Amino acid sequence: MSRRLRLGGIAVATCAVIALAAGCGSSSGSSASSSAPASPAGSPVARGTLTVFGAGTLSTPFTAEIQAFTKANPAVTVHSQFGASGDMIKDVTQVGQPDDVLGVADYSLIPKLMSDPARPHATWYLGFVSNQITLAYTSHSKGAGQLTPANWYTVVSQPGVRIGRSNPAADPSGYQFLQMLQLAQGYYHDPGLAAAVLKNSPDSSVAETETSLLAALQSGQIDYLAIYKSNALEQHLKYIALPSQINLSDQAMAASYAKVTINAGSLGNLTAKPIIYGLTIPSNAPDPALAQKFIAFVLSPQGQAIMNANGFTVISPALASSQSKVPAALQPLTRQWPGA
Repeated sequence: MSRRLRLGGIAVATCAVIALAAGCGSSSGSSASSSAPASPAGSPVARGTLTVFGAGTLSTPFTAEIQAFTKANPAVTVHSQFGASGDMIKDVTQVGQPDDVLGVADYSLIPKLMSDPARPHATWYLGFVSNQITLAYTSHSKGAGQLTPANWYTVVSQPGVRIGRSNPAADPSGYQFLQMLQLAQGYYHDPGLAAAVLKNSPDSSVAETETSLLAALQSGQIDYLAIYKSNALEQHLKYIALPSQINLSDQAMAASYAKVTINAGSLGNLTAKPIIYGLTIPSNAPDPALAQKFIAFVLSPQGQAIMNANGFTVISPALASSQSKVPAALQPLTRQWPGA
């Protein structure tokens, strides 16, 4: 997928491709087919065309997942598209684009945006990995030499610092960053913290996805980028090790996180919660059987190793919103989500 976003006067292009594809074309998705050798005799080999939509932060690990899946199933062709989680859902629910597998950076967007009783686009979802919100930076970022775990918020709120972030009305990291700042106000006993930090992140520093701003960070056009730890690790960036009380990483702190609610524009008021990525198969998926095979691969030891290697924390077994509604083939790989 090729999307062009704008950061103030900075044009930023994003391209989600998988290594088996020829490159980034003009279409909204990228295609891939594998020329890998056939699977060993006797092994079940999937066939067909699979379409995968995912959050921008899933681009790198899902590229690897798709490569490994098609190596084992060379008769499968994959089309993939990555972007803001909210936009990926809209492509399915409003634009009507066909999609077999959908992965989003906040599981709760699936029931919120896809469960209209009149026309449900998804009836179940899985929580399969977790992450944490942070601020990534480079050695050239303003104030980088002064940063400590105790003073980060005073450093990034200094005059002249430029902070990039994603659109909270479309991208989970955008509203999770705002939630983190609200939690930080209580944690550091500084009621002016959020406003001071956001003063250095005007609308011109907001893009549709945080990953589209990585080049701006690495080139020095911005100093800090609100992003997930997994992306910082993938890109070999420095990042601020925020305490678990505010970084939305700890499921055991769900009640504490829930004390904060922010307004995310068209998404409405959103209460903070642990960051858990969601997976589902849309109700009108063209090939749900093939989608199940791909999700089973992602949840397998090999698929989990890929997610781990890309900085995510694997949830195993995956959490199921409603185990009885999960396809039978996937149920053994899941457990009922506590409290769901």
